[in-house]
Amino acid sequence: MDMEKRLTLELRNKKPAEVKELVLDNCRSDDGKIVGLSSDFENLEFLSMINVNLLSVSNLPKLNKLRKLELSDNRISGGLEVLAERTPNLTHLNLSGNKIKDINTLEPLKKLPNLHSLDLFNCEVTMLINYRESMFALLPQLTYLDGFDADDQEAPDSDPEADGDGLDDEYDENGEEGEEEDDDDEDELDEEVIDDEEEDEDDLEGEEEEDGVDDEEEEDEEDEDDDEGEEDLPQGEKRKRDLEDEGEEDPEDEEDEEDD
Repeated sequence: MDMEKRLTLELRNKKPAEVKELVLDNCRSDDGKIVGLSSDFENLEFLSMINVNLLSVSNLPKLNKLRKLELSDNRISGGLEVLAERTPNLTHLNLSGNKIKDINTLEPLKKLPNLHSLDLFNCEVTMLINYRESMFALLPQLTYLDGFDADDQEAPDSDPEADGDGLDDEYDENGEEGEEEDDDDEDELDEEVIDDEEEDEDDLEGEEEEDGVDDEEEEDEEDEDDDEGEEDLPQGEKRKRDLEDEGEEDPEDEEDEEDD
């Protein structure tokens, strides 16, 4: 896909002035130049043109708000003064994998006062003796060169200003508040569940107590029935039954046995 078609696709019916980020990676440029991009993208902050066969950035339009420019894996060998003229507020520039051979080619970047990060991985210039010391001397505004500062301290994974992390922070705060609210809701639900369980336990205890009372009442009723049955028996039979329950024999029965 050529660059103009890709640009139309990326717009998605938006106006150029509404676009803040634009990615045109891996498309084809005509004659190694930028095409289709204009100064109508006045609010553009991030532009990526990785591996689009660029030979030059001479056709880059005026983009005053552009802060991060990705140009890695192209064939750029010079002409960087255009960046100082048309992207004056640039903070991050990636020229890794291009045809930059000497430090003098990078001298126009001195006119980018806000340039804090520069990447030149896989460029021949990185093979020069004292490359890092020379670059930090040439561009004193730099904080990071190829991902490390002058003291060989590694750069953080992302830069808050370039990547719009301020919005992420705001989102995180809202997210944390939302999580706190969710935790409160969960605590309330847990309390309700505990209350319900306690109520169920109280109900079960009440039922068990009622069952115990009912059992006692049934036993009392059975004892009363037995007593009533005994009262209906004649006096002799009642006495005989009592003796049988106690395991003793009736004296009259003993006398009868002796007579026999």
